[in-house]
Amino acid sequence: MHLAHYLGLLHRSQNELAGAFCEVGRAHADEPDIHHVCERLAAQCTEHVRLLDPFVRRYSEEAVDEPERLHSALFSGTRSGPIGLLRDLHDLYLMAAECDMAWTLIGQAAQGARDTGLLEVVGRCEGETATQMEWLSSRMKQAAPQALVVA
Repeated sequence: MHLAHYLGLLHRSQNELAGAFCEVGRAHADEPDIHHVCERLAAQCTEHVRLLDPFVRRYSEEAVDEPERLHSALFSGTRSGPIGLLRDLHDLYLMAAECDMAWTLIGQAAQGARDTGLLEVVGRCEGETATQMEWLSSRMKQAAPQALVVA
């Protein structure tokens, strides 16, 4: 069963996303909403990791180094200024998209395996990840004119 591979990928991706949200929140604390929203979204990701833990143990998580590679490719440190904020939000969006697709694929596998517990976790967390992506998208749209035209 290869479900363990994707559980490992998602488990680590959610952990990496939580850390990235914290980094961006701290780096752009001068923006009124960024720090607080990023901290809340990091807590959601941490909760996703906690909810995945029993399934990771059940299906024997396979070590996957892909999320660390993705995180290091996207985050070699946060950036400053309006364009830095835009780039950091864009990176978070890409990391969240990785999680979103993994939730979808794991949900399909959970249906096939008739694992109702995993399906419940996927239903909750997949929706929260989609909401994270919506916030990131709208916040990038808000930041783009200042970063790309005015600056």
